[in-house]
Amino acid sequence: MKNENHFMRKMSSKHLVTLSLGGVIGTGIFLSSGYLIQEAGAIGTIIAYMVGGALATLVMMCLGELSVQHPDTSSLHMYASKYIHPSVGFTVAWLYWLTWTVALGSQFITMGITLQKWFPQMPIWIWCAIFSGIILLLNVLDVKIFSVSEFWLSLIKVVALGIFVILGITAITGVLPVHASSAPLFHNLTANGLFPHGFGAVFIVLLSANFAFSGTELIGVAAGETSNPEKNIPKAIKRTLFLLVTLFIGTIVVIGALIPANSKALTESPFVIILQNLGIPFASDIMNFIIFIAILSGANSGLYAASRMLWSLAEDGTLPKIFSRLSKHGLPVNGLILTLAGGLLSLFSSIYAEDTVYLALVSISGFAVVAVWLSIGVSQLRFRQVFIKQHQLTELKYRTPGYPLVPWLVIILCSISLIGIYFDPNQRIALYFGIPFTVLTTLVYQLFYRKQKRSAYDISTVD
Repeated sequence: MKNENHFMRKMSSKHLVTLSLGGVIGTGIFLSSGYLIQEAGAIGTIIAYMVGGALATLVMMCLGELSVQHPDTSSLHMYASKYIHPSVGFTVAWLYWLTWTVALGSQFITMGITLQKWFPQMPIWIWCAIFSGIILLLNVLDVKIFSVSEFWLSLIKVVALGIFVILGITAITGVLPVHASSAPLFHNLTANGLFPHGFGAVFIVLLSANFAFSGTELIGVAAGETSNPEKNIPKAIKRTLFLLVTLFIGTIVVIGALIPANSKALTESPFVIILQNLGIPFASDIMNFIIFIAILSGANSGLYAASRMLWSLAEDGTLPKIFSRLSKHGLPVNGLILTLAGGLLSLFSSIYAEDTVYLALVSISGFAVVAVWLSIGVSQLRFRQVFIKQHQLTELKYRTPGYPLVPWLVIILCSISLIGIYFDPNQRIALYFGIPFTVLTTLVYQLFYRKQKRSAYDISTVD
């Protein structure tokens, strides 16, 4: 099995869960949920999140079989290289690295803006420098320090969303004294009809809902640093998906039930408005703190994931070997530094080249989420076909349920999502930049790396 023992296996099931949650639960659910409800209605948004959760579940079923069989830090890159084509793996690695690196840039500046609420005199660039140093330290000292820090950061987000949902349900049903005489129940969910802007709006929101679950695949990236992967990976997948679907849909139900669809509060700060209406003191400060933690956790997870892609490319011979060197604690320090530098360049481009360079980067990273999930479905389909030619099916320690239906559903739904991007004017540009970038990376591989020895990715064999 390729290089799986280079990294130290210190992560447990709970660390995998919180790592994945750290990548998924970000500013989207806290800042964009109200906008989505206004666009498609509460019922439409709930349907979109259910479909997004279903697709994420299907993807993780496929990833589970691959990552248990190949608990490798190369993961997504290696699966696509071995079971589709090496050029596809090369493209997947760069797409995935770019996704998290661009996110780092936006997260740094959002963190700075968030903290200006409390420290208005402090320039944003100072906050960006401070948090760059913090997440780098969390990632370079020891993977145990990283996983423990991400555990607590993610736990704060999960608990915050859980408390919000519980408080919201008590308000909806009139259990809380402040709402005892006027429990809204669920009338607001359908006050303007099931689909106030037509069913087509649900399709557009569906694309955003799919993106909302991106980050769950971090479990596969961390497989190479996980103890007892055949036990911990399936357990982590189940727990992650249960928490995400419950919290995301619960949040949409609460916001949709407590705030009318025509209220300006939906696009301003629905969380703050609801907490204030419930009589929670310092509601604005509480939410500002939670949003700050969400961003810090997402940046922490993103730096981890992107650096592992650079290590994987270097191990594959398509990046200088300096990026495959590990510290005495088994960490790709050079990859971490380059990724952080890329995040800071992304930040600068968002300030000085917002309509050109940054627009292209954001568009490619949006396209990348669906493209990487698509590669997981295809990889699992091909993996099983090769495996059963040499092994008994019972030899698999984890099997994707419903094969081949599940991987085919992933392929079909991801393809529909990519096509659907074209019909949303706000997201269409993702195709205009994403497709040329994919073609470019494929050509680069064919021109410069095609003739390299590829014995590690011989599709005729399964480890």
